[in-house]
Amino acid sequence: MTHLLTLLLRRLPIGWLQLTHNRGRMAAALAGVAFANVLVLVQLGILGALNGTIAVAYAPFQGDIFISASDANTLTDGSPLARRVLYQALSDPQVAAAAPLYLGNVEWTRQDGSIAEMTVYGLPVEAQRFAGPLIRDALPTLSVPDTALIDRGTRGADAEALAQVSPDTPLQFEANGRTVTATGNFALGGSFNADGSLAVSDQTFLRLFPNRISGTPSHILVDVAPGADPAEVVARLTERLASEPVQVRSLATAKADDLTYQTTQRPTGVIFGFSVAMAVVIGLVIVYQVLSTDVADHLAEYATFKAMGYPHRFFLSIVLEESFILGALGFLPGLLVALGLYQGVAALTGLPIAMTVTRGVMVFIGTIIACAASGSLAARRLRTADPAELF
Repeated sequence: MTHLLTLLLRRLPIGWLQLTHNRGRMAAALAGVAFANVLVLVQLGILGALNGTIAVAYAPFQGDIFISASDANTLTDGSPLARRVLYQALSDPQVAAAAPLYLGNVEWTRQDGSIAEMTVYGLPVEAQRFAGPLIRDALPTLSVPDTALIDRGTRGADAEALAQVSPDTPLQFEANGRTVTATGNFALGGSFNADGSLAVSDQTFLRLFPNRISGTPSHILVDVAPGADPAEVVARLTERLASEPVQVRSLATAKADDLTYQTTQRPTGVIFGFSVAMAVVIGLVIVYQVLSTDVADHLAEYATFKAMGYPHRFFLSIVLEESFILGALGFLPGLLVALGLYQGVAALTGLPIAMTVTRGVMVFIGTIIACAASGSLAARRLRTADPAELF
């Protein structure tokens, strides 16, 4: 390692030699950097899983334009809409079709007595164009009352058994006091708000939620005519529906707004973001303390170099060398531990938490920058110090 660093630095790797001279201190510093990396990677992983589940929640349906209540900050909150909004949207000459979307949560009582919270998507069976690829082909089969498609990725459920659910091998279960028959399955997975999902017709949805009526959908999906500009239609519908307590957005904008709200306004997203910031601060403090102590322990050597006429940038290069070594070597064990925790969290919760190349690279770069910043702070003492005072 010494020979390699000598070739790279074109000088004796003084920083590396100082670190390895006290192996106990170096091990403690590497453990601190690794710990900070584990905290950052795990928090970013969970935050990424939150982002992933928000995006996936929109997969069972599709459309060009998304109309929801003005107080709907996410997909699953907000007041129901008046059905007249749908007909007002259809009156625009460049709107090709529109359909109501119903959303609600039910408790699935499993055979072992455990309960799973399920998000229920309700769509009219004739609105197949608004069904996402996950359920589009099977949507017409839901015209039979009290039938559903069940999410085989439901947290805590037997995925293999749910994957076998079909019209020939249906699964009966109880939800909201009604017996529901699952005649098909799709893969969506759990989220922070629910363990899984069900897809049903609008009529079955109203049976499961007797307090809801067909005239109060959760959202309205709109498709524009071929060749029409969705942005122009959004602007016209916004003006047309100005007297209604609704917001008109493209579906992509609705997803982005949902993501922004949940990561910046909801406690879950704010906590994860704050945890990442705290992990960075912990790493900075650990590296600064190690390097500051190292500088103090070698003041005599630095004084000798300074008396010989070496500039401050020489001392800074030594401290930054130590910073880069600590950052690079501390990142590797942190990454390995984080990968193991990712697998454990994914297995226990069913959340889509996985390491990405972009995340790994960005955290590595951030680690190096943070260590360099700590090194620069630790080296400030040498800038104005008098060699005589150092001795």
